[in-house]
Amino acid sequence: MSSRFPMVSLEEVLKQNQEYIDNPEPKLYPKLSVKLYGKGVVLDTPADGASLKMKRHQIARSGQVILSEIWGKKGAIGFVPPEGDGALCTSHFFLFDALSDRLEPAYLQAIFTANYLQDQLDSEAKGTTGYAAVRPKNLLTAQIPLPPREEQRRILARIEELAARIEEARGLRKEAMEDGEKVMTSTLDRVFNDEQWSYKKLTEDGIAFVVAGQHIMSEEYNSSGEGVPYLTGPADFGNRIPEIKHWTLTPKVFSLPGDVLLTVKGAGVGKINLAPDVKVTIGRQLMAIRPNSNYLLSDFVFFFLQHRFKYFQTIATATTVPGFKKTDVETLKIPFPPLEEQHRIVAYLDDLQARVDALKQLQAETQAELEALLPSVLDKAFRGELVEAS
Repeated sequence: MSSRFPMVSLEEVLKQNQEYIDNPEPKLYPKLSVKLYGKGVVLDTPADGASLKMKRHQIARSGQVILSEIWGKKGAIGFVPPEGDGALCTSHFFLFDALSDRLEPAYLQAIFTANYLQDQLDSEAKGTTGYAAVRPKNLLTAQIPLPPREEQRRILARIEELAARIEEARGLRKEAMEDGEKVMTSTLDRVFNDEQWSYKKLTEDGIAFVVAGQHIMSEEYNSSGEGVPYLTGPADFGNRIPEIKHWTLTPKVFSLPGDVLLTVKGAGVGKINLAPDVKVTIGRQLMAIRPNSNYLLSDFVFFFLQHRFKYFQTIATATTVPGFKKTDVETLKIPFPPLEEQHRIVAYLDDLQARVDALKQLQAETQAELEALLPSVLDKAFRGELVEAS
């Protein structure tokens, strides 16, 4: 990366700290985790000094730079935070003191956040691919652009300003998506709490039928397409229709096109999908609700069960695994408007759901753009272009 700023080796602004202790005290010490790709330094599970087998430890101080011997090549480097003061570091980490007369620590942190040093450290790491080690001299000979301190401060101020704008944009997009979800939820509540309709139990008078799935042992299904498609549970669910990932030669219970699938056991209890357009066998985490097309539309049942999601989570009983019984589904009361009215409701909710899904897609695309924006800002900063652009 070319820069209008002078390039200096880090040994001009950092010095390795080589104060070691051989016998930690028998007490709990804070411990640090250095995240990859410049994501910072956080506290890890405390270490008991009495149970450590490794010799030669260091005691970290707030404001020091810490480098991972193994993962420094992937950006595992950063500043020890205030809460990490006194942390015990094994010999797989190296500590460095910053020489503050030429360097704003926050500027160097911006270098780390941008993962600016990865290429240099990766090329110098020695050893096998997975365990290639970064030594202190590799860090100290790495070069960074170093403007005067006043210029560093101006760059940091500009980075903070732009980062705040990026975060604000991210928050607005998230808020918009959450608002879309709230609109969908409130609309479902309004639609399905219409008191003018009559209600019936789901299996009353033959308006629907409930099929409980059965367990198939893991050795009895495959991912190579042999046999009948098999849905194990909510792990196979999509936004609306499951993805078939498994097949079995020993099917037990079937779901048919037009069924509505409901998760009745496990962490995903209450999740809803429409059945695929092929015959599938279903595992014990699922039940298939089969509407009588003379009385109920599948999509109408789908949206109604979405409306009852919180109810399903409420009635799920936790023994080893949260869940509810077949009778809980069979006796669930469902509104019973004429088919023509059901068609109108489904069309309205489909349109609203499409709008919410489009908003989610936009959010995902925008999130990716925002994630790429800050590295671009940092890149310009270190080339000396950011301040001029302000």
